[in-house]
Amino acid sequence: MPYFSNIELATLANENFRTVIYTAEHSQIVLMSLQPGEEIGVETHAKNDQFFRFEQGTGKAVIAGHEYAIENGTAILVPAGMEHNIINTGQEKLKMYTIYAPAHHIDKRVHVTKVDAEKDAEDEAFES
Repeated sequence: MPYFSNIELATLANENFRTVIYTAEHSQIVLMSLQPGEEIGVETHAKNDQFFRFEQGTGKAVIAGHEYAIENGTAILVPAGMEHNIINTGQEKLKMYTIYAPAHHIDKRVHVTKVDAEKDAEDEAFES
């Protein structure tokens, strides 16, 4: 089945740190919401390109040591192997969706908070 939705409305409605909404054979769509001051955390995906689209809030992306301002409408593509972090520097939630190619998380996985995500070792299945 294809994924069909108003991705902007789905992103704005998402209150979870991470919600995997669709996984295909070669890619995956994930909704994310960062609290003010929260960040994804520095990460590098050896085998995944990652696209971000921001729908609410302000922040910064740090990619390979370079900083980029984030606001509604900003899009970023992080190639596989590149260190990156997304940080909410604003006073409201930073809401985005991200597309991994290939998939990076277990299909339909939900992490309500960043702490939940950090406790879950599910990513290890995709890093090998």
